[in-house]
This record gives sequence, structure tokens and C-alpha cells, in this order.
Amino acid sequence: MNVSLRQLQVFRAVARLRSFSRAGDEIGLTQPAVSRCVRELEAELGMRLLDRTTREVELTAAGLRFAGQLGRQLDELQLLLEEARKEGEQAHGTVHIASSPTLSASLMPALLAHCAQQYPHIRPVLHDQVQRLNIDSVRSGEVDFGIVVEPDAMDELECQPLLDDGFWLICRDDHPLAGKSRLNWAELDGQPLVLLDYNSGSRPIIDRILASHGAHCPVVQQLGHSSSVFQMVQAGIGISVSPGLALPLPAGSRLVVRPLLPEQRRTIMLIRRRQRSLSPVAERLWQLAMQLGPQLQEIASASHTGHAILA
Repeated sequence: MNVSLRQLQVFRAVARLRSFSRAGDEIGLTQPAVSRCVRELEAELGMRLLDRTTREVELTAAGLRFAGQLGRQLDELQLLLEEARKEGEQAHGTVHIASSPTLSASLMPALLAHCAQQYPHIRPVLHDQVQRLNIDSVRSGEVDFGIVVEPDAMDELECQPLLDDGFWLICRDDHPLAGKSRLNWAELDGQPLVLLDYNSGSRPIIDRILASHGAHCPVVQQLGHSSSVFQMVQAGIGISVSPGLALPLPAGSRLVVRPLLPEQRRTIMLIRRRQRSLSPVAERLWQLAMQLGPQLQEIASASHTGHAILA
């Protein structure tokens, strides 16, 4: 059965006003259009709903019963639609967002602060966990969307670039490489490295960059958090390659930051399940993150200010 909401609304108006012309004026249709809607509805239902004469319109017995039941159903439907519209306008609800510790510390405060200002009735819940778990959480639907380092496998994900971030050498101020204002990646060859482990989205990227520049470096420690990496470098265990968003360095440390050339960057992305719609409130936060992209890029660019020596 192919009955439209418009046909039902037109019939209800005709039944109430007992006039095709007055019903058309109320709904905004011409009288022929009103007559056509009623005829099509009667054809679909297989029964006559109205008796028409040149002077008046009367409901048939079937039309009278149908009109009584229809009125209640349309009123309930209108209420349901109005509630759905208000939900979208008022933006009430909870949004679950996945983010790694580094991104949670550097980028998420700005996003959450803007959310509180623009959408005070939205409650964002941050899932602060490693990259692998973030991607799994998005794929499973445990979270609405995530902010991650560019993932390798994107077949099930819709990815939207948000900003990019560079890589920097971290070493002690008494290390031989600290005397240079900038270094080539190849100059790291043979140096013992302390790096983030493979739960970090940056680690595979760092490995690929080092290999592409012929820098074969023994990894003496691999850790889960940048703060731990920095402490190891501070103790003289090795040097490190760090994403810019992991900076600034700990206050009072003997660590220095140096640019690595040629410049290599990683992409920070928003990810969501492909071909799955977000809830209205989650969509608002997704769009807010996109709008804040330039401001978040400024945060990434400023993360190393005051630590790198630029010639």
C-alpha cells in the first residue's frame, strides 16, 4: 500500500472543513490538487471516503470511522516529530569520543571547552586510551567517533584530516647532537633510541621515516607514554624522536629539542564508522571539531615554541 502522509493530512482537512476549497486554502494546495489527493487515497484503500455533490462534501460511513481513527494517529505522529525536532535543536545527550593520551592532553581541552560554551547540554565523554583501542572502539560502536593518528587500515572507517604534526629530536643538552641547530634524519644512524611503543599511532610512522633515510638505530627502550620517554632520555639512556604534540618538555629538565630535516609530518584525523550516521549531538561535535581545525593546528604548531633552536 502506497499511502503518503500528505494524502492523509489532506483528507483530514477535507473531513473537518467539509470543503475541498477551504481545505486547499488551509494546506496551501489548489482545489484540483486536493481532489487528486483524496482520489488517490480512496484508490489505495479500496473504498469511498467522501460523497461529493456540487454543493457539499459528506463523509461516508467508512470515511467517518476512518477520519476518527486517523485524527488520533496523526496527532500522535505530529507529537513524535515535534519531540524529535526539539531533540535535534536543543542538542541534549552524551557523546563518546576516543583519543590517545597525547592528543587528549594537547587537543581535547580546546574541543571540550568550545563544546561546553556552544552546546552546554551536550556531555562529551572522553575515552583516553592507546591508538589500537581507539580504532577498535570506533569500529565496534563503543564510541561515536575518534581523534587518532592516521590509521593504516581505513576500509571500515570514514576519515577526515584535521591537522598535521611534525617530528623532533629530543636529547640531553650535553649530547653531541645537541650542538647542532638542526639535523638530517640520516645523522641519527646508529644512535640508541628511546621511543613510544607500537600502541602509539606514531611509532610505525617513525620507523618508516628512519628506514627511508637509511638511519638504522637500535631501540633500547620502548614505552607507553611520552613522559616516560622523556625521563629515559633525561637519564641518558638514549635520544628520542617525538611528535610535536607530545611537547613541551618537562620543566627544569636538561632536554633540548632540535628540528629534523627534511621535515616529516603525521596527520591527525577524525574517524567514524563508514556508512553509519552519527546521532544529532555527535554530529554537532564532529562538525565543531572540523570548524576548530585551524585553531587546533595552531596548538600543534605552537607546541614546540621556545624549545627548538632555529638557525
